[in-house]
Amino acid sequence: MFTLTSLNLNGIRSANSKGLQSWLEKAKPDCMCVQEIKAHESDLVGSLEQLAGLNGYFHCAEKKGYSGVGIYTRVEPSHVIQGFDGGEFDAEGRYLELRFDTPTRKLSLLSVYFPSGSSGPERQEAKYRFLDVIYPHLMALQQGRQFILCGDVNIAHKQQDLKNWRSNQKNSGFLPAEREWMTRLTTEGGLVDVYRQLHPDTTDTCYTWWSNRGQAYANNVGWRLDYHLATPALAVKALTASIYKDEKFSDHAPVTMAYDMVV
Repeated sequence: MFTLTSLNLNGIRSANSKGLQSWLEKAKPDCMCVQEIKAHESDLVGSLEQLAGLNGYFHCAEKKGYSGVGIYTRVEPSHVIQGFDGGEFDAEGRYLELRFDTPTRKLSLLSVYFPSGSSGPERQEAKYRFLDVIYPHLMALQQGRQFILCGDVNIAHKQQDLKNWRSNQKNSGFLPAEREWMTRLTTEGGLVDVYRQLHPDTTDTCYTWWSNRGQAYANNVGWRLDYHLATPALAVKALTASIYKDEKFSDHAPVTMAYDMVV
């Protein structure tokens, strides 16, 4: 069995100060994909390049204290690929791919941090540009290998994926075009929303992000923004899914899946 966690850290140093490493030592995932590390690699050396026996690989943003993704793993990858578009979004540190290839298998784990459009129209347009370029990349990647994309997608796909769907229909993260993109990805695009494969009907228990405003966390006014998106041959190997809420390391919760596979 292979256990894989995805977590938006909202700052890796902040999350670690709130008990992340202690939790990892107890949870013992085989791999953890992280987003929004908000650090450069020089900030990680000597303290955070390893966590609970997992070795870290990173793709950091050029801008200090912004974005950035990483993957912590027990197994050494055969290849490390930082970035995918060679431009705007690689500069923001939004894509890291680790390949675990053997003579008989081509397998990738991806940590991806989709842009948020909530700060205004300019960032929403950037989000749409990201969706436009990541889709063909994932389609091309799927032609040659199996993969699991873990990440903060910043989209709640369906009404059951957020508490107040009626009042959020004109807000970034639940806009029609964003939701249509998710539908396309998981229908003609062929990728599987692994959590929904295992738990097709959950509502209040599926949330992975809560606003820091008001009493959103206390009242469970949340959104499901964090996903495992897998190629079909890997998705069918998913056995269990859990969202850990007993401790709060950031404004997101860790999403862990167990797969009947070996990496």
